[in-house]
Amino acid sequence: MNRSGNVTLWLLIASFAFVTFAAQAQNDATLPYMNPNLPPEVRAADLVHRMTLQEKCSQLVNQARAIPRLGVPAYDWWSEALHGVMVNGTTEFPEPIGLGATFDAPAIHEMAQDISIEARIVHAESERNGNSTIFHGLDFWAPNVNIFRDPRWGRGQETYGEDPFLTARMAVAYVTGMQGNNPKYYRVISTPKHFDAHSGPEPIRHFADYDISRHDLEDTYLPAFRAAIVQGHADSIMCAYTALNGQPDCANQFLLQQTLRGAWQFQGYVVSDCDAVHDIFTGHQYRPTQAQASAISLERGMDNECADFTAKVTNDHDYKPFLEAVQEGYLSESAIDRALIRLFTARIKLGMFDPPSMVPYDHVNPDELNSAAHRALALSLANESMVLLKNDGVLPLKPSVQRIAIVGPLADQTAVLLGNYSGTPTHTVSVLEGMKAEFSNAKITYVPGTQFLSNQGGNPVPASVFTTPDGKPGLEAQYGLGGGFGSKPTPLTSRVESTIDLNESNLPEQAKGVHNVFVHWTGFLNSNATGNYYVGIKANGFARVSLGDREIAQTFRGGSDLGWIHLQQGTPLKLDVVYAQMAGGTPEAQLVWARMNNKPDPAAIAAAKEADVVIAVVGITSKLESEEAPIDQPGFFGGDRTNLKMPAPEEALVRAVAATGKPLVLVLMNGSCLAVNWEKEHADAILEAWYSGEEGGAAIADTLSGKNDPAGRLPVTFYKSVHQLPLFEDYSMEGRTYRYFKGQPLWPFGYGLSYTEFQFSDLSLPNALIDAGDPLNVSVTVTNTGKVAGDEVAELYLKFPDVPGRPDIALRGFQRIHLEPGASQVVNFHLKPRDLSMVTGAGDIIVAQGEYTVSVGGGQPGTGAPAVSGNFEINGQIMLPD
Repeated sequence: MNRSGNVTLWLLIASFAFVTFAAQAQNDATLPYMNPNLPPEVRAADLVHRMTLQEKCSQLVNQARAIPRLGVPAYDWWSEALHGVMVNGTTEFPEPIGLGATFDAPAIHEMAQDISIEARIVHAESERNGNSTIFHGLDFWAPNVNIFRDPRWGRGQETYGEDPFLTARMAVAYVTGMQGNNPKYYRVISTPKHFDAHSGPEPIRHFADYDISRHDLEDTYLPAFRAAIVQGHADSIMCAYTALNGQPDCANQFLLQQTLRGAWQFQGYVVSDCDAVHDIFTGHQYRPTQAQASAISLERGMDNECADFTAKVTNDHDYKPFLEAVQEGYLSESAIDRALIRLFTARIKLGMFDPPSMVPYDHVNPDELNSAAHRALALSLANESMVLLKNDGVLPLKPSVQRIAIVGPLADQTAVLLGNYSGTPTHTVSVLEGMKAEFSNAKITYVPGTQFLSNQGGNPVPASVFTTPDGKPGLEAQYGLGGGFGSKPTPLTSRVESTIDLNESNLPEQAKGVHNVFVHWTGFLNSNATGNYYVGIKANGFARVSLGDREIAQTFRGGSDLGWIHLQQGTPLKLDVVYAQMAGGTPEAQLVWARMNNKPDPAAIAAAKEADVVIAVVGITSKLESEEAPIDQPGFFGGDRTNLKMPAPEEALVRAVAATGKPLVLVLMNGSCLAVNWEKEHADAILEAWYSGEEGGAAIADTLSGKNDPAGRLPVTFYKSVHQLPLFEDYSMEGRTYRYFKGQPLWPFGYGLSYTEFQFSDLSLPNALIDAGDPLNVSVTVTNTGKVAGDEVAELYLKFPDVPGRPDIALRGFQRIHLEPGASQVVNFHLKPRDLSMVTGAGDIIVAQGEYTVSVGGGQPGTGAPAVSGNFEINGQIMLPD
């Protein structure tokens, strides 16, 4: 069928679905909420006021129920699209920390447009199938605009980095790209998260209360959210788990009332992080009952509670606290109405209550899902994210290189490239695949070199080591329907199984044909030999493994995960394994293990000796640095990092191949800084590749060959050691990030090398004083003085007058440009009053009087990057609104 035929077919299907839904509503077609000519807020209010109290409460949670008598379909508000729609078959772009490294806001806007188009296609298919399924809606809980203030935070990879200005520009680009520019309808709704000042530690996020000064809030933690709301017009925002200055974020008067709806005049809806409203009661103990906790959250401005995860709710446990709160006098029905009017205004603006013929975003061509154009953009962004940290001349690899040894456990893996909160592409290019394609005439030898993080480790755990809770051979297996992520399943059957090796062929009869199988295995594991082991799970779906009193492995959407544990022969450990099949997936779960051996593989050293160049692909993964994970091993705890070092087994491998004397190129995969001090001294080249998305392997190969000239810039400071940092739990910005750090970094924020050279000249600044409140126009000429074409990022930094509270230096402009050899381009910056502002020690946002220094170059001034600087002076002082 041709493309226009596909669109027509989908439009007919959507129209039929709308007619079917409308027929369920009250017969009076003139009801205000069904009238597309009325303002969305009026329509929403009319609909809400027709609901019973119980119907209203059923709409306050992420799994909003259908109300057939009013023609309201069920809707799951929870969808994710951090760097691609988080379902199968979509395009997955680089993890946001890599997107931050591009310093390319227009490209992020284009990416967000592509993501939202794919989101519409995914949603339309779900609607066609009559589903209201998690991750298939039109409200997306992204971007993550928290500030990556400390490299130990496991979720920093989800952010655009440590700088508020860079993050703000990326946030606006993402939000506007996602939501579209139609005056009446949103393509999708974007939800910046996690409001506010949420950046670890992960293990204490459900009860931590942080005291943060007004200066640090206005200077660091609030600006990106403000930009996303005030400039990007995001229609939703997510409140965080943690508490700020004594009040949980999802019931915080300063955040939700004074700032969000007061200073910023936000008109959209607030969604809680999942279980954050529950935390108000259980974690923060801010209210003595769940009903009171739910009430205070709603009264103070939270509108939609994320209360449940993947399993479909079959009772009223999620919204019952709101109902009880009204009945007990803690919650007014007017507060419920206010929240629901915001929620249904959003659904109406998404076109959910209008004929598809009226909604332009209902006409998306399904062929755009994971299209060639979208994959090309994924490759382009991956290329742009590459940061060259060191190059002694070995890169780009010369044509004379005929024998390439690739070592490192990550080179043949694809899951590592996708990072956190990712969907599953139809194909992901590993580094090994990319290198073989780009260097097709070279002899490439690959040896993982270490068991650590290797994709090749793990054998099925034999039946001989298992006993049931009552001492018989095997494990007790309880099968259910639904469940996972804390939800209770509906029991189906139970039996004793010899081992954990689940697939479609060995399901019990009661579980065959079921689309969301849940299995809980219990018993004991008694190792047949004492030693250190990797134990974990290979699964298609959610799985968690606990041994003794420790959770050691967990996977959310499939793949494998293994954790370290010491096993003693003759000492049984309690084993608890949970598995939940994902919707649409085949049931698969297998318990695996391997004896630990972290010594470098001699085969890797032998391969290095025979090669012209060695490529070591090493780093960490988003299963080591992650969200609240059951991790406890050297360097990592609970999802966070405890040091910044390269993991010891990989460090040993790198040193071993370096000892061969062959040219060594290090390719780093990570979502946070790595203190590769030894490697900086001994490797010939270092390429920072982040988690670079489905085309990451191709982009890395393109960069090593010179097809792509690297021009990414570090969006975070690379520190030499964790000892250069303040306490992780301290949210003060003193001594943190390039703006306040006093030490010498391994590599500074904004740093990145190129295969060519650039010169900055002809800086143009006003000669006369400018008045406080007036904009500043800056221009500079950038010239490619090298021999190859390439991109350059022009970074504009300000130094402020000596006013208490000012940062040492601050990024206030950036543009990425492409130049052919010998070409020049004038780059213009227009700095508005907020770009020229700083925050005083008291927390006031001012444009200060006095002399400023402006530097424009390929990095921070004084870091060796080409740059040009000058001064200007501002007359008078003004205060800006929060």
